[in-house]
Amino acid sequence: MNKGVTEGIDFIAASASKIGDVDFENLTFGSVFTDHMLVCDYKDGKWEKPVIQPYAPFSIEPSAKVFHYGQAIFEGMKAYKTDSDEIWLFRPEENFKRFNKSAVRLAMPEVPEFVFMEGLKQLIAIEKDWVKKGKGNALYIRPFMIATGSGVVAAPSQQYRFMIILSPAKSYYSGEVKVIIADHYSRAANGGIGAAKAAGNYAAQFYPTKLANEKGFQQIIWTDDATHTKLEEAGTMNVWFRINDTLYTAPAGERILDGITRKTLIDLARHLGIKVEVRSVLVSELVEAHKNGTLQEIFGSGTAAVVNPISGFSYDDVYYELPKIENPVSLFLKEKLTDIQYKKAEDVFGWTQKVM
Repeated sequence: MNKGVTEGIDFIAASASKIGDVDFENLTFGSVFTDHMLVCDYKDGKWEKPVIQPYAPFSIEPSAKVFHYGQAIFEGMKAYKTDSDEIWLFRPEENFKRFNKSAVRLAMPEVPEFVFMEGLKQLIAIEKDWVKKGKGNALYIRPFMIATGSGVVAAPSQQYRFMIILSPAKSYYSGEVKVIIADHYSRAANGGIGAAKAAGNYAAQFYPTKLANEKGFQQIIWTDDATHTKLEEAGTMNVWFRINDTLYTAPAGERILDGITRKTLIDLARHLGIKVEVRSVLVSELVEAHKNGTLQEIFGSGTAAVVNPISGFSYDDVYYELPKIENPVSLFLKEKLTDIQYKKAEDVFGWTQKVM
C-alpha cells in the first residue's frame, strides 16, 4: 500500500481495485462499494486527522454505544459525470448542514466542514472511474456517523466515527407503487427526531411497512401521530399531491424531514410557473379530491429515485386508483431536475458544484 498526505487528509491506497469485477449494467442499489472510504474519529473532545483508506470491515467494541443507544446518523447524496467527463455534486452544502443538525439532535459532535466537504471531494476524485457517464448513472454517497465509545451507561458517547462510503448506482425505478395511508403507526412525533436522518427512524418503519407489503402495498403514506389526519411522508420520501393544477407538499418540521429534493422541486416548480402550496393535506381532503375528480397525481421525492409516482392509495380498507394521465407533472419535474444534475441544462440556481 502507498501512504501519502493530500491537503491535510491521509491517503492509503488499496493494493488492487475491484472495479473490473463489477457489472455496471446490472447493479442492485446500494450493494456494491468502491475501493476506498473516508474515516475520521472523534476522541478526547476533538476530531482527528481524516484518512482515505481501503474499503474494509473494522473492529468495534461490543459495548459501543451505537449498538445500545442508537446514536447513528447518515446522509444520502449523489455525484454525476457529464458527457465531457466532469464530475459534479448537487447541493452538497445542504447535506452538510442537515447532517450537523442531525448530529446536534442526537447529542453527537458536529463534523467540521473540511472533513465533510473536502474529504468527500477528495474521495470522489480518487474513485472517479466508478462514476459512469449517462443519464441515470451516478455515484451514491453515504456519509454517516456512529457512536464508538464503549460502555452501557445510558449517556452520550465520548467517541465517534465519521465515515463516507460510495456505491455506483443506475437509474432507480421501483415500478408501480401502491400505498396505504397509516391510521395507527407513526413515523415521528412532535418533540422527537423525525427531522433528523437518524438510523432509528428507518428501523421503526420496517415493521409497519412489512405489514403493508403483506397486504399488497409497496409503501406507507405516514400521517401525524396525534390525529392521523394529516398526510406527511411516503415511505422514506417526502410526498406530493397534485390537485387540479396545484402541487401540495407538507411543511418540514419536527416530524417531517427537510428533504433536499423536496426543497429543490418547490423552487424548480415555481420557477417553471407551476403553482406550489406548502401546507398539510388532510386525508379527508385527498379522498374528496379523488371522488370529485380533481386528484391528478401523488408522488414521492428523494435522492435515490428523485421522483417516484404513486399509482393509488388505500384508506379505511377502500382502494383509490389514480387516473392515468398524459404528461404528468411529476415526470416533467424529474426530467428538468436531472437535466440540471447532469449539466444538460443551465443551472440558474447555482445548485451544482464541480468536483473535477
